[in-house]
Amino acid sequence: MTIALLEALTFGLGRLADAGRDAGHDLVLLTGDRSIYTHELSRLGPDRLRVVDIDTTDVAACERALRDLPDLAGLISSTDTWALPGAALAHRLGLPGPTPEAVRTLRDKAAVRALLHEHGLSRSGPLDPASADAFPLVLKDSAGTSSRAVWLCRSPAERDAALREAAGTALKGRLIAEPYFAGPLYSAETITWRGRTRLLGVLSRVVSPEPARREEAAAFPVAFPDDDLRGLGTWIDRVLAVAGHERGFAHTEFVLTADGPEVVEVNARIGGALVGEALCRSLGVNAYASMVQVALGAPPDLLDGAAGGGPATGFVLVYPREAGVLEGWSGLDRLADLPGAPEWYPTASPGDVLEHLADQRSCTGIVLAEGPTAELALHRALAAAGGITPVVRAEERADVPA
Repeated sequence: MTIALLEALTFGLGRLADAGRDAGHDLVLLTGDRSIYTHELSRLGPDRLRVVDIDTTDVAACERALRDLPDLAGLISSTDTWALPGAALAHRLGLPGPTPEAVRTLRDKAAVRALLHEHGLSRSGPLDPASADAFPLVLKDSAGTSSRAVWLCRSPAERDAALREAAGTALKGRLIAEPYFAGPLYSAETITWRGRTRLLGVLSRVVSPEPARREEAAAFPVAFPDDDLRGLGTWIDRVLAVAGHERGFAHTEFVLTADGPEVVEVNARIGGALVGEALCRSLGVNAYASMVQVALGAPPDLLDGAAGGGPATGFVLVYPREAGVLEGWSGLDRLADLPGAPEWYPTASPGDVLEHLADQRSCTGIVLAEGPTAELALHRALAAAGGITPVVRAEERADVPA
């Protein structure tokens, strides 16, 4: 039988291919831009993953392509952008999957915020971006990703400036506002089946100084005291139930404020960047096997199995200091001599134009390192990343005639 992927996260295709093979299924990736997966595809032959080049924004064309696949048994849509089209296609094709209505709610940050507030899980519901005055506050895209279209506002003047900038920004959803929650940022990595949720661990998040709040580094699993971790498990179970998440992985970002946890956003998928790889290493299993099982309508092994015991990991995103054209990196040859067995995962290729320095779009690669604890793994990853420098040249622009 065949399992289809409607696009995918940048990393994890190799793990997914292994999981599909172990389950006895062929894996097919539908993508509109295979360059996104350059690193993974360079390690995968056509015998492990077949790629279909197609405009994945054309849902009708994707449906025709899926109907042409032999013995299609499941559809995986693990990205935010394609979550709703994926749910709709699975429904049309009679495949296992969440209801489009549930996904529509989960993809709407304002709708989730309203539900959490209604059930006493957030101190505030969504605010009117044009008149909100409970500073500091955040204006953002209701369906945004990768820290794009997010504005931190500490005064009416900053709010009004953000409104003007947002008016000229292409949004995936609509502009919303909510309180700015102060405190360290984490994400809860979970697996759910028929409403029952297991907290697999908590990922730490390091972000750049305000106001950009660009993601810089992460580590997994954070060593919370046992009572605190149990409390977070009970809390995230309630959060996901209220939000309507009933199956599969979830990656829920939250701030641990002085008054307790506050949700930033619920992502009904496995975490991006190298979160999936961190889960695999820490739990000592291929976590993507559970993704395949859920896609086939079967309960995931991770719901009860894999107690852990593997290494902790830390990873650091490597950004250029200035915009321009990427020519390569210096310092990669030093990784072999550093502790933690650091590995390099490129997210850009030489020749790429790097323009958006305030968010993850300008990330050129990620360094991952291991350690006995998340703290030590992160220290090792930071040490390794500190020696890597993206080599960027200024982009040449053609002269514009007067």
